[in-house]
Amino acid sequence: MRRIEKNYDKNKILYLNIFRIVKFIILFLLIISIISFFSYKTAKLFFFNDQSMYYVKKQWKNLDYQSVYDVTTSILYRAPFNSSALIFHGYASFFLASGESDNIKAQNLLDEAIISMRQATLFANDKVKSQLYYMLGKAYFYKNQFSSSYYYADLVIKYLNQFGENYDTIGANPNEIAEIIGLCYADLGMPAESNLWFTKALSEKSSDFLLLSIAEQYNNLKQYNIAEQYLYRISESCKDEKILMRSRFLLGEIYTEQERYEDAIAEFKQILEKNENSADALYGLGVIYEKQGDIIKARSEWRKVLRIQENHIGALKKLLEYK
Repeated sequence: MRRIEKNYDKNKILYLNIFRIVKFIILFLLIISIISFFSYKTAKLFFFNDQSMYYVKKQWKNLDYQSVYDVTTSILYRAPFNSSALIFHGYASFFLASGESDNIKAQNLLDEAIISMRQATLFANDKVKSQLYYMLGKAYFYKNQFSSSYYYADLVIKYLNQFGENYDTIGANPNEIAEIIGLCYADLGMPAESNLWFTKALSEKSSDFLLLSIAEQYNNLKQYNIAEQYLYRISESCKDEKILMRSRFLLGEIYTEQERYEDAIAEFKQILEKNENSADALYGLGVIYEKQGDIIKARSEWRKVLRIQENHIGALKKLLEYK
């Protein structure tokens, strides 16, 4: 009897252990199932969803700015202060604007870029904020170019100076930044400050455009001899016909100011040999004849100017003056 009871107790313990093991296995499988389910949902939400930041970053790497713009627009509709979405929306808007041929669309995209990036600076860490300052500077610079005005030149200077010299953080070109700041100071009528930045850009990499820009600013400062030196450097090696013509015209103006009339006439005539319809060169000849006291020849040149360019302000003023 005792043996039967003993066997019964052993079997009972065995069954209980088996039950616990089965129960543990079921519970374990249930937990794994729950974790898998939520992992799948999370992955679908954040990684495989075409309305997620993961998808945005993937499309950004593919340089698909339109997709980045569209998805971040949707994300920002649901979460207006999503800092990552603001950054990518701003960047995508900027690059879409830079490739847009329609001036109005480009301006609207630049406005979106600026608004998004300025909002993003409120939440960004220092490294990202530095990148945003660089992009804001460039956005305002392009806004100036599209609008043919200088209303944003001071903001370009502000943000590019705030960017500092963190060139490695975004692959920025120090020569390009110095050149942009120089152009903006020139737009603001500050030739001394402009030349400081142009010279800095020139020290990084020489270009005929920079040489011409520096010469123009020295001309504005009435430092004609220094301006001449830069213009001579252009004439020695420049292959760009437009820059060559602009440098010849500037030389002609400088020679006229210095009363070196024969030299000035030679420069203007070289321009006219390349382009007989250069209104500015004809106007320059008229000014020289005026200074020499030959008003009849001067008026003749200015009338030629108006046949080519009827709204030429200089020629209109001169002809009204000698009416």
